[in-house]
Amino acid sequence: MKATWNGQTLAESSDTIVVEGNHYFPESSLAKEHFKPSDTHTTCGWKGVASYYDVVAGEQVNKDAAWFYPAPKDAAKNITNYVAFWKGVEVS
Repeated sequence: MKATWNGQTLAESSDTIVVEGNHYFPESSLAKEHFKPSDTHTTCGWKGVASYYDVVAGEQVNKDAAWFYPAPKDAAKNITNYVAFWKGVEVS
């Protein structure tokens, strides 16, 4: 699987985990230069508290386009150190 946005490859892996229709990529597969920590957090009832990254490609910033669970609840432990995408990021 490959995640791309604004002509840049953000992540590529054959080891994604699909949860609720979203591919979670191993953190080690991320092109780190395209990720900037965000102050945004949301809460999922069964996964826990999510943190976000802004995705940066060239001069463009896609706010909160990637999310992850730094300390997921027990039901979602399998996505520890995995990152998912939305907001126009193409996963194919």
